[in-house]
Amino acid sequence: MSNPGTEADGPPRAALIAALVVAVAAVGAALAFAATRHPGEPPAEPIRLAAVPAPHAADAACHAVLDGLPQQLGDYQRAQISEPAPQGAAAWTAGTGNAVVLRCGLDRPADFVVGSPIQVVNRVQWFEVREGDRATWYAVDRQVYLALTLPPGSGPTPIQELSDLIGASVAAVPIRPGPPR
Repeated sequence: MSNPGTEADGPPRAALIAALVVAVAAVGAALAFAATRHPGEPPAEPIRLAAVPAPHAADAACHAVLDGLPQQLGDYQRAQISEPAPQGAAAWTAGTGNAVVLRCGLDRPADFVVGSPIQVVNRVQWFEVREGDRATWYAVDRQVYLALTLPPGSGPTPIQELSDLIGASVAAVPIRPGPPR
């Protein structure tokens, strides 16, 4: 006669644990895949940017910034730019159609004159130009002018993170505003 506790009542314990681990891993993989996909949402289209004169986009200072750009700025992910992509430009999007756009090697902004208000963000001096609900910030204390266009509601993270990169990549120079108007 055998004891009821010594008979095998099902698969071995090791097989059950292995099956449970495989099941949990499969569910985790499915959830990770689902988190990166948004059903019904088409793949992100490349962003179209208008050509803007950037006579210094090929300068070493622009290359230093562009080569160090992150894949993510706050909630914004690096985006592809439609061809022909303007030289010295980069963009990030949050999938809402609004993009953060950086351009390097521009001419001095026409409105940047003696007496213009400047804001310092993480050791970089910025001059703001407003167009409707969008703001374009120009880094005005570097060897090249950089413009950062922010959509409404983007918050401070993009300009803070790019200020850190610009400050580490390009030496500061005295500001060069135009004559007062």
